[in-house]
Amino acid sequence: MFDQQPTLELFFDQLGLDSSPEAIDQFIETHQLTMDIPLHKAEFWSKSQQDFILSHWKKDDDWAMVVDILNEQLHTENKLSGSCNL
Repeated sequence: MFDQQPTLELFFDQLGLDSSPEAIDQFIETHQLTMDIPLHKAEFWSKSQQDFILSHWKKDDDWAMVVDILNEQLHTENKLSGSCNL
């Protein structure tokens, strides 16, 4: 069981990525998605990362809020209107 409140830093740790603030900012800046690409379908995720993202979003558990935040941040430069879909 995971006892800490999920944060973007812990989420990146769970995905096996560098979780320093600078690395997260760089990741978000260099991995922008168009609105037609759902977060979990992005080509840069491994299969296990995709599964982690999608399973927690579907469960609507504590990680779901962090998934939503990352989803929004990775779609910001390409947002035309409406919400970003997972």
